[in-house]
Amino acid sequence: MARSAEFQKWKRQSLGKADLSWEGGVDTGREELVPPLSGRERFFTTSSCAGRILLLDGSSEAPEVQKQNRPWLLVSHGACAREELLSALRRARGDAVLKFEPFVLHVRCCQLQDARRLHAAAVESGLRNSGITVGKSGKTTLAVRSTHGLEVPLSHEGRLMVTEEYIDFLLKIANQKMEENKKRIERFYSCLQLALEREDASSLQPETKETTLSVYTHRRKRKTEKTHGQCNSLEKQKDLENEEDNAEISFNFFPENY
Repeated sequence: MARSAEFQKWKRQSLGKADLSWEGGVDTGREELVPPLSGRERFFTTSSCAGRILLLDGSSEAPEVQKQNRPWLLVSHGACAREELLSALRRARGDAVLKFEPFVLHVRCCQLQDARRLHAAAVESGLRNSGITVGKSGKTTLAVRSTHGLEVPLSHEGRLMVTEEYIDFLLKIANQKMEENKKRIERFYSCLQLALEREDASSLQPETKETTLSVYTHRRKRKTEKTHGQCNSLEKQKDLENEEDNAEISFNFFPENY
């Protein structure tokens, strides 16, 4: 009981904080994920992003500067148009970098077993780079993330270093990654829903569990016919991790207000 009360205190404190992210709220693409988790007693989200295409400007003299200290010339949570990118690039005065950052979600969990349930859903959906961390205070966090990122420098000291043809090529890749990112979110959402339904079924009282479980199983069977092949076998997820992922950047650290 003490652990549950402490967790609810953390949850109230976290959800009561002002949103300091760039968007200032839930960005397009993750509206369906946050309410089902934060609306449950044993979970709440601390930070997340649905995936985005960025054009950042900065100084070559300070490559270690974090992205929040660099001018954001362009931010898109969907496919980016060519003219939109070129227009933003013309405003660059330093070293402009084109980035695609995939979906990421941080979930605080009441107990380690709660995090393991959600981690299993992430793995089943193909998001194998997800992981669980336990802090010294006992705070257990699940980080759900993908690995198909992209980061390419385009200009130096305001001078364009690549051709427009190459920019077109990079933009095509970034938009393809955004489309794949949406598919991975949809797969994760389907597997997350199943994991939460299993949790609901396992928490039923003994006297009502047996009767309700048969109804739940029948309903779940109808609901998951389309996603059965995506969520029930790790072997069937091999096609999700293609050769492209092996050469891409994996983001291993995400700030609390990402």
